[in-house]
Amino acid sequence: MPAVRTWLLPLLLLSPLLALAEPLRLVADPWPPFTDRRLPANGLASDLVVQALKRAGYDSQYAEVPWERAVWGLQRGDYDVLINAWYSADREAFGHYSQPYLVNRIRFLQRKGSGIRFASLSDLYPHRIAVVRGYAYAKAFDSDEQLRKVGAVSFESAARMLHAGRVQLALEDELVARYHLGRELRAIRGELEFLPLPLSENGLHILVRLGHPEHRQIATRFDRAIQTMREDGSYAATLERHGF
Repeated sequence: MPAVRTWLLPLLLLSPLLALAEPLRLVADPWPPFTDRRLPANGLASDLVVQALKRAGYDSQYAEVPWERAVWGLQRGDYDVLINAWYSADREAFGHYSQPYLVNRIRFLQRKGSGIRFASLSDLYPHRIAVVRGYAYAKAFDSDEQLRKVGAVSFESAARMLHAGRVQLALEDELVARYHLGRELRAIRGELEFLPLPLSENGLHILVRLGHPEHRQIATRFDRAIQTMREDGSYAATLERHGF
């Protein structure tokens, strides 16, 4: 085996460090007002995550793809961090969760005058419910096989299915729903309404791929940075900048 040239040794020793210094590859699906390339700083969640990671010592680059491709890309190693993940135990097979950095209030919508009442999941059994494919909403809801769930590619699609009578309910984070109902769904906004009781309140996490050599450190440092942002007022200032 030929001897390693002495001038190569520093480069060989540094190569693992150089690999770790590469920007983190962030990914999300279009989910305004939290993640969307059309919004300032790619949306509220993207803004908070990039700021916190920067404070934690990580540069980053942002990609936006459909949800199922984002999850599959994280599993495959195409991306390092999924920035808008609700907790789902099955994702722990390929990702490490941070603490929640935002909270999503998940609510049902119905057509006005439908008279649907929701106090328990069994109240929903007679109704078809539009859900976004690949999303985890709440453990009991996700695992209940008696619920008649109909897959949709997005909330906009689910809302149009609801308006057309193809389903009786649609499900989404309240702020996300209000965002779309005030924009591209404005024409049908007056014909839809929220049920009073929310399904759940879900924490929003980053999910770091287990294959990244610093997956635990990234999540831990991110959590500390978010806490620091809460304490110094920059977290609240970011929410205000995005209209919250």
